[in-house]
Amino acid sequence: MPAAEAVAGVEKDLMSYELAFHVLPTVAEGEVSAVFGRIKAAITTVGGQVTSEEAPARFDLAYEIVKFLEGRNRKFSSAYFGWVRFTVTPDKIAEITESVEGTKEILRHLIIRLTKVEEANPFLFHPAIADRKVETIVLEEVAEVAVEEGEAEETEVVAQDGDTEEETV
Repeated sequence: MPAAEAVAGVEKDLMSYELAFHVLPTVAEGEVSAVFGRIKAAITTVGGQVTSEEAPARFDLAYEIVKFLEGRNRKFSSAYFGWVRFTVTPDKIAEITESVEGTKEILRHLIIRLTKVEEANPFLFHPAIADRKVETIVLEEVAEVAVEEGEAEETEVVAQDGDTEEETV
């Protein structure tokens, strides 16, 4: 087989993956970058190539995660979250997974294979969290707006906890 065909065959075997991970919140902030470096090194040592990344940053988790550490279950409500995208042959994923699972500072991780659309459009988590906008609606203001706009006398409003309240205007 000509060398050009052999190289083309290797490129076809490369797949795109994303490794998302949580670093324990007990890790010092200055040490998180070292953990991130070890994760990227685990990818490159097996022949993978890092294509994009988002360095870990601390944020509050949606729910507590329990992990068995130091002889007991510990609950964590925050963590450092980061991800790295890379290309590698599928047979190397087991080695990467083993290396990441052996990193004691990792709370949780997930490796997924990317589609072409996902590969072309990376989602940046930390800027999305920073841009999140939450608006609180006060029931009295909703009723006043309804009266000003001449809407019906009864306005139904859904409260934040899911209960419905009716106000007569």
